[in-house]
Amino acid sequence: MAARTPGGGYGATIPAPCVLTANGAYAARLARNGDSLFPERWTLDGPEPYAVPLPGNQPEEPGTEVQPMADGRVLIRRATDGRHAFSLLYPTGPGTGELPLGAVECPDDGVELRLLPPAPCGERAYALAVGPWTTTVWLVAGGAFGPEHVAEIPGRCSGGVWLDRTGRMLALDREVGGRTKAVVVDLERGGEMSPLLQISADSDDRLLLADPDSGLLLISSDAASPGEARLGWGVVGSMLPVRFPESLRLPGLALTPFAIQPGQVLLPEACAVALRIDGPFGAWVGVWRPTERRLHQLAAPEGWLTGSGVWTPDGVLRLPYTTAAEPCGVAPLTAPAVGSPAAATEAETAAATATAEDAAPSSLRHPGEATPYGVTPCARPVPLQQAPLGRLVTK
Repeated sequence: MAARTPGGGYGATIPAPCVLTANGAYAARLARNGDSLFPERWTLDGPEPYAVPLPGNQPEEPGTEVQPMADGRVLIRRATDGRHAFSLLYPTGPGTGELPLGAVECPDDGVELRLLPPAPCGERAYALAVGPWTTTVWLVAGGAFGPEHVAEIPGRCSGGVWLDRTGRMLALDREVGGRTKAVVVDLERGGEMSPLLQISADSDDRLLLADPDSGLLLISSDAASPGEARLGWGVVGSMLPVRFPESLRLPGLALTPFAIQPGQVLLPEACAVALRIDGPFGAWVGVWRPTERRLHQLAAPEGWLTGSGVWTPDGVLRLPYTTAAEPCGVAPLTAPAVGSPAAATEAETAAATATAEDAAPSSLRHPGEATPYGVTPCARPVPLQQAPLGRLVTK
């Protein structure tokens, strides 16, 4: 996930305090006991959510990362003196079992390693090692012989968005020559790379979120407003331009999209998008749909693990939270449905005022078309066209 930087961009990464599997069945976080940190797994797909502590022999360091796997185990990354060790944690009655997976050596002080977002399959986990000139993708869980080198990409990469349900196509934001452009890395073909976002030659274009079902993409780019990164959206396979809605431009606030409603195969513009909104007085939740042209701002539950949440296919946003009275809870949040009186009124008001959206003409390959590698089952975006920007009133 990406959040606005102090300069107004959306390129920085704010790690969520709670990481969920792609299907929302499990979550993992570093919980606090006094001044000590320990891993904790949440089970969210049962009648009631519950937490299982997974403490080790000693407290964890603040830089430690955890990630839930589809089988209920928790991957942990611990860094010590340029060495990143990976293990799988699981409950064993009163204690914690630990299965060491091996380590990745990063002796160079200029190399940063972090876990990528959970793979859609939940059976594998990947890490990104970013060096001064190259970026390496590692398979750190789910391989046959410990951490495996998967791909090496020229340039410094950030982000990390999965484009399909199998965990094959990975989008990264690649910085080369002072410009950042999103690229696609095929992990089953040795890391073959192709461009993804190319709105203009001089713009920084990043991919923030993608939904494999509908093809809806949430992007950040300064193409529409040079010097100011703005949130925009497009659809894989659509010939319509990438648009930058005014409803997602709130001065003085930082907007961070963190979840897209799945299952809307033929309705990308009706997909609900959840955003974290940060302001001077805290954080709350935004819900937005491309078709409505309005951002609903909603109070977050007390104790929300800020920036964490998952949509159900029927449009319920599930937000994990923790309080002294309820250490493990999930709050359901529902926004006005598409076509409801409230949504219709908002759409009519927007149409009456004819608020224009900045748009960049684009081209994305339809998921059913053959790709350069002959891969047809998964959606394979291709570069956006480079074209002049215009002020357009969109539907």
